Amino acid sequence: MDDQAAGSPQDARSVPVCYRHQDRETGIRCTRCERPICPECMVNASVGFQCPECVRSGSGTGHAPAASVPRTLAGGTVAADPRLLTKILLGINLAVFVAVQVRPSLLRDLYLIGVWPPAPFLPTAGVADGEWYRLVTSMFTHEQIWHIAFNMLSLWWLGGPLEQALGRARYLALYLISGLAGSALTYLLASGTTASLGASGAIFGLFGATAVLMRRLDYDMRPIIALLVINLIFTFGWADIAWQAHIGGLVAGVVIGYAMVHAPRERRALIQYGSCGLVLGVVVLMTLLRTAQLT
Repeated sequence: MDDQAAGSPQDARSVPVCYRHQDRETGIRCTRCERPICPECMVNASVGFQCPECVRSGSGTGHAPAASVPRTLAGGTVAADPRLLTKILLGINLAVFVAVQVRPSLLRDLYLIGVWPPAPFLPTAGVADGEWYRLVTSMFTHEQIWHIAFNMLSLWWLGGPLEQALGRARYLALYLISGLAGSALTYLLASGTTASLGASGAIFGLFGATAVLMRRLDYDMRPIIALLVINLIFTFGWADIAWQAHIGGLVAGVVIGYAMVHAPRERRALIQYGSCGLVLGVVVLMTLLRTAQLT
């Protein structure tokens, strides 16, 4: 039977729970005190992970206890509110949705479109006409209630655990770059006169990163794989869905997520943000290529 520190009853469960968060099962233990710890509480050590209390009491590495700051699995700073950015992103999406409902004409300035109207009509608008901001604004724009409801539920369900595991800066980079990758692939492959919108590219990026994180923590992969398969079936089986955004976001999420959780500690920031820069470079390349085609 698993040893448990005083004040942290195991409640007869076969899977240990974090001694600081009794509602979270975990298979990871502090390498010093051997108490179970969840991803939010894990602090990278020279070997394995330590709990925040052991870090504060002295790291055993020759550094002062104050020099050891609790870090997330990916090296980010542990935040008091691990869902703050997820709440902000959700709020931005809802605010834009309300604005579009109140003023429908705003929609044509926010959605993603290559060029409109088609040649030979002038003047034109769209990404090919220099409106690159549409690659970003379309990520936060929804028109139908079912569309935003589905995306925001997915954001809340996937975003919170990822924000906890990655830290705020890395999580925000993952979300925004995945969304941009989805927009860029849509711009590249879809008809230049087809409009698209929605946070689906960013959401699929979160799906990909979640799968990578669960694999890294050796969790049961079946739930996330089943959910991803269901979403892909809808992606390719439902008309009027920009599958390019879903696939672009998914691939970006897997690449960035893998770099975030597998980067070695000594070169962590370089590999993590280098992968973000690499994906951004591909986004810019796809955008320039499509712009050249349309102009």
